[in-house]
Parts: sequence; structure tokens; C-alpha cells
Amino acid sequence: MNAEYKFIIVDDEDDVETLIRQRFRRQVRNEQYEFLYAKDGLQALDLLEQHPNTDAVFSDINMPRMDGLTLLGRIGELNPLVKTVIISAYSDMENIRTAMNRGAFDFICKPFDFEDFDRTLAKTIKEVEQVRHTMQSVRENNILKMYVDNSVLRFMSKQGAETSLSATESIEATIAFIDLCGFTALSEQEPPDLVIRLLNKYFDVMVEEIIAADGYVDKFIGDAIMAVFRNDNHLERAIQAALAINERLLSIEDTLSDGQTFAPRFTVGINSGEVISGNIGSATLRRFDFTVMGDVVNTAQRLQSKAEPGQVLIIEKTKSELGSRFQFENIGEFRLRNKAKKVEVFAVSKG
Repeated sequence: MNAEYKFIIVDDEDDVETLIRQRFRRQVRNEQYEFLYAKDGLQALDLLEQHPNTDAVFSDINMPRMDGLTLLGRIGELNPLVKTVIISAYSDMENIRTAMNRGAFDFICKPFDFEDFDRTLAKTIKEVEQVRHTMQSVRENNILKMYVDNSVLRFMSKQGAETSLSATESIEATIAFIDLCGFTALSEQEPPDLVIRLLNKYFDVMVEEIIAADGYVDKFIGDAIMAVFRNDNHLERAIQAALAINERLLSIEDTLSDGQTFAPRFTVGINSGEVISGNIGSATLRRFDFTVMGDVVNTAQRLQSKAEPGQVLIIEKTKSELGSRFQFENIGEFRLRNKAKKVEVFAVSKG
């Protein structure tokens, strides 16, 4: 039975189960409610373990083996989201007050006034719905974090974010395009599950070093990553991240389906300067990418396309900003795609 709401009734008096069955037979038949029954606290705990999706427990206080107050504490340990409603005679108000102080959600007095029972049940269901909504939001937020960078989440949390989706700002940043060499050819030869497993493995290495250098992933593009570094020393941190990725990839070898080995290598283009940061997309479709744009971004991508395996390429302007902190090899002058003038390009390595 997959009822909308599931409750456990805990009472050692047989007539309680009979009354509940009679009162809510229509809701049970329509699979709105499901009631499970226990004679004492120990049976209730067994049921709760068997049915972890239980929404609430309605429990008597005075029962054999395990009383309702003890059960209340155990329920809190086993599943703190389950609401507990205490059932007891009005004359037992001292124990009822103790239960409420220990975290009981509400109480119902015997003999049953079913109008009061209905109101309490409705109140409990309303609380259950709030808990479900909160848990769904937590799950969705955790899933969202897997797909969306923290910079986007911070933007979304700002007051008025939804009404300023088209707003942009100019920022100083360093952009790194990091592409895996030969992975397109590999994907044509190997089973898709192996390709995805290897790609995620290599991406993990890259992302760990990007985050360690206080950068973030703007997007995954096929077998490439676009990373952004902002704030103090963003250029130096981007270079350090790229070199660290190179060192780690050099130590990796994976066996392919034909028994051959594959050693992942990358090409990197890095550029630094003013970029436009904001949401790009369609308000009509309600889909946006929070990204950076501009000539700095384009140049970084075109430098990456010129790089050889293991190379981290920069232009002369970037080299002059780094000073003597790294070693540089002059690769020559190139005319980058859609650029009118040639640029002098350098491969950067550790100093």
C-alpha cells in the first residue's frame, strides 16, 4: 500500500485500533491514510525501522515493556523528522506535560473526541507537508550544487536577483581553457561507459586544482573546461593551477579496452584582463548561463587551440605581468583566429 500519509498507532488497548479503523476506513480505502498498529514501544520501534517513511506516531503513555515517554526519546534518535502525538487520559496531565517538554508535537486525550482527533491529525499533516517541502528543497539545493557553481548560487541568493537577470558587470579576471588531448579520437574507439568514466576522472583532477587555487569552473565544454579566477593574484593562481594539473596528469595511466594504455595530456590557453560577467540566455525560455564574455575569453580559447600537449600558452602582455616568477619559452608570433594582428606567444613553466 502506498498511501499519501503513513501513521503508527501505539496502544495496548484493542478498542483503540478498532475505533481508528472504523473512523478512517474511507481514507484508508482511498489510500489517503495508512495506519500501522503496535501494542507497545518496542513493537513501534520495529515498525518504524521497517517503515522509515512513517510521517507520525500516535502513542499512549502507559504501556507494557516500553512506555510512551521512553518511546518518544527513541523515536527522536531513530528518525527526528517523525512527529509524535501523545495519547493519554486527561488525568495524566503531568506525563503529558513531560512528553511535550521532551519534544512531542501534540497530544490527544482519552476517551477519544474524534472531532479533536481530526483537528490534531490535520494539524500534524500540515506539519508533515512543511517537513516534506523543506526536505525537498534541501535535496534540490544539493542537486543544484552539483550543476551550478557557487558564484551563481551567491548571485541567486541576492535580493532582487530574479528581476536583475540581464544585469552585467565588468570585472578583472583570468580565464583558462583546459582541453584534454586526443579524447575525441578515444571516444570514437572506446565504449561510452569507459569514455565517461575516464573523462570524469580527469575532470576531477582538474577541478580539484582549480578550486585549490581559488578559481571556479564556468562550464564544461565537451572534453574541455573553462575556468575563471578572480580577486587578488588571479593570474598567478591560474598559472599555478594549470601547472599543478599538468603534474598530476603526468602520473596517470589508464588501461583501455584493448589492453593499451592511455596517458592523459592537456593543452591550456590563459589570458587575463577585463571581462563582462552576467547572465546569458533567454528570459522567454527561463534558461541562463552565468558566465564571462569578452576578448580576453576569446583569446584564451584561441591560445588553447594553438597549444601542444602539456603546454600552457600566454601572450606577451600576460608574460610581462608575471615578471620573473615563472619560466617562459618564446613559441613565436601567431595570428589568432579572427585577430587582425599577430601576437607573440609564450609557453609558461615553473620558475
